[in-house]
Amino acid sequence: MNHVPVMLDEVLTALAARGGAIYIDGTFGAGGYSRAILSAADCRVIGIDRDPAVRPVGDDLKRASGGRFVLVEAPFSAMRDVVAEAGGHLVDGIVLDLGVSSMQLDQAERGFSFAKSGPLDMRMSGKGPSAADAIARLTEKELADIFYIYGEEKKSRRVAAAIVRERAENPFTTTDHLASVVAKAVGGKHTKTHPATRTFQGLRIFVNDELGELVRALSAAEQLLSPLGRLVIVTFHSLEDRIVKTFLRARAGLNAGGSRHMPEIERGPEPSFRLLTRKAIEPSAEEINVNPRARSAKLRAAIRTEAPAWPIDISLFPNAPSLSRLEASS
Repeated sequence: MNHVPVMLDEVLTALAARGGAIYIDGTFGAGGYSRAILSAADCRVIGIDRDPAVRPVGDDLKRASGGRFVLVEAPFSAMRDVVAEAGGHLVDGIVLDLGVSSMQLDQAERGFSFAKSGPLDMRMSGKGPSAADAIARLTEKELADIFYIYGEEKKSRRVAAAIVRERAENPFTTTDHLASVVAKAVGGKHTKTHPATRTFQGLRIFVNDELGELVRALSAAEQLLSPLGRLVIVTFHSLEDRIVKTFLRARAGLNAGGSRHMPEIERGPEPSFRLLTRKAIEPSAEEINVNPRARSAKLRAAIRTEAPAWPIDISLFPNAPSLSRLEASS
């Protein structure tokens, strides 16, 4: 297996795997983190991935690990149900590597990348509305909001307008068709980043409800981790990192306003996490040189306290179009 996960050494240090413990790799992918955790200690790992294409890799690792590993096909937001169905209650550590995997990007037929022509799909699970459905059915304003909020595309209105004009005559079914229309709409000189990159990112995040999944997963992890259990998360863009940072700082008692001399009842719940580091850990220059995908990665980690889990924080959800709107029109 040639796949090397981003910031592997830093993830293993933060997780501090130990014998007899149970860990969750919530974004199994090519299995790099799971394989390394199993090698680091005589522990058990539950891999979770909603992509059915990773099943053969999971089966191979289960055999190689002597049964210490199991793969479950599910979104990582369902990790509590996954553990409960396995007869468990709490776990000792959870690792999440967010975003699209290199395996998915490399498969043109999945439609995640415009590097090669492929169907405009982008669904990690292969279920539900596709990217082509979103492009065909959503309004110009909804598309512009998706590109601006999820993709952080400054020219989102211009891009959305160009797409709506084009789809009236030529429906979008392939990645290269969409990429060419977006590139013309964005205009200007092309830098190292393709002009359609942000639009594709926004569309992918929307189709897979990635930020909603993240918020629900953070809440689930808070409820699943045993005291002293560790949560380790690697993000790849600012929207993900902002949500993770806000969640962990709040749960560590670092986001509360007002005076520290206020009565306890007014200062909110007891901290449910203790941060391992105040600032995010970033990849080394050596790793970025070997693996350019690592350049935008940030690692945040925290240790669970004995305090009760907090209620899910709906303020973490981005104020952007919801996938339910598209599902309802299917």
